[in-house]
Amino acid sequence: MGRLIRWTIGGLIVTMGSLLAGAAVAKRRIPSVGNAESNEVALTAILEPLEFESHSTAFRGGSLLTWFGGGDLDLRGVRLDPAGATLTVRTLFGGGRLLVPESWNVDLRVVAIFGGSADVRPAYDRAPDAPTLIVDGVAIFGGFAIMSSKPEIEAIEAIDADTPDADD
Repeated sequence: MGRLIRWTIGGLIVTMGSLLAGAAVAKRRIPSVGNAESNEVALTAILEPLEFESHSTAFRGGSLLTWFGGGDLDLRGVRLDPAGATLTVRTLFGGGRLLVPESWNVDLRVVAIFGGSADVRPAYDRAPDAPTLIVDGVAIFGGFAIMSSKPEIEAIEAIDADTPDADD
């Protein structure tokens, strides 16, 4: 039994080392493509954080790869293409938040393996003809949350609102 445990732990260490080495190579070979005004993006967050805010006027989607990394993809300042948009997410030991306007419909089709994805926005009656973003892909040991705000910013603003000014 002890030998089996040692082999299992050794195998896990070798596997994680291989994954990290692969991520380091991929980081050099797979750059992010697109800027804040791009209608299509191909973003990567490999062994680093992602902070991307889009202001596209006809966003059609693109892809997002996170590998031992993640962060925020902020689409709250975006107008979707009239035909809709599809964002393909792939994560391995990573993930993040996808920030979208409250009024958007989000069709979440992410397959999760030891991970997850969820639309955690409050219940809201969205119009059936509201813009629709399709989010598909895979999350392995990681995941994504669909949100309309950053809770940590709201908490800071609430504290600031309750704190009296030093000049008073």
